[in-house]
Amino acid sequence: MAAMDMVDRLAVCSWSLEPGTPDELIEKMRAIGIHKMQLRLDLLATDPAWAETGKKMADAGMELIGGMFPAVGEDYSTLESIARTGGVVPDETWPQTWEIVQKIAPIAGELGIGYVMFHAGFLPHEESDPNFEKLLGRVQQVADAFGEVGAKVGMETGQEDAPTLLQFFQHVNRQNVTINFDPANMILYDKGDPVESLRVLSKHLGQVHIKDATRTKEPGTWGDEVVVGTGEVDWPGFFKALEDARYDSYLVIEREAGDDRVGDIRKAKEHLLSVVG
Repeated sequence: MAAMDMVDRLAVCSWSLEPGTPDELIEKMRAIGIHKMQLRLDLLATDPAWAETGKKMADAGMELIGGMFPAVGEDYSTLESIARTGGVVPDETWPQTWEIVQKIAPIAGELGIGYVMFHAGFLPHEESDPNFEKLLGRVQQVADAFGEVGAKVGMETGQEDAPTLLQFFQHVNRQNVTINFDPANMILYDKGDPVESLRVLSKHLGQVHIKDATRTKEPGTWGDEVVVGTGEVDWPGFFKALEDARYDSYLVIEREAGDDRVGDIRKAKEHLLSVVG
């Protein structure tokens, strides 16, 4: 992958920049020097400050290459709390999450966003699990809602190891469902080697996140997210696996820790260019 090719494919997760308004998001994106993004979509349906997002992004020359929505009530404070509250798993918040999906799918269609990623949550390991069919049905509902507006969906990696996710994925039976691969999540959740996991899931990639981490030394606790290039992701091996998979979509930088998100994302960009250069 040539350096110039990578520049054209780099994007940023809008939520990484913690913007209060679309104008603030645009300002931070310009400071990074990247003009493509995965956009957090639920804000457009719930916060009046984001009502004119589409027009503002177009006027600023920003390209929306994907979207994201968080499930309602997710608690990432511990691995146990996110296992309990994450994604489409909890019965008590599923109706609210489904309501958000129904609101933002038409918005994605209006904005021409053809790809939306989400965390499905901790999925059952066995088909015999009584929750398997229920969660399968919920993922299918999400896929169908976005499919109606011509969009694909990406199930984010991390909560389960790659073989388990692949097994569940193969039962979804929807042409518009893909994998949103995040190498750091495999480390943060302690669910396997990122490069080996990528090879397991490589035939089903929608988009990939660029994020780095170090593995926990206490099983059952979070690893640490770190600046890209300073963690345990084997970036040369990662890009070799992408090349072998003939992956030609976007490389979306995500940063969910640290006090200098703009600076850290710029460092990530520089590191990636140094790897391919």
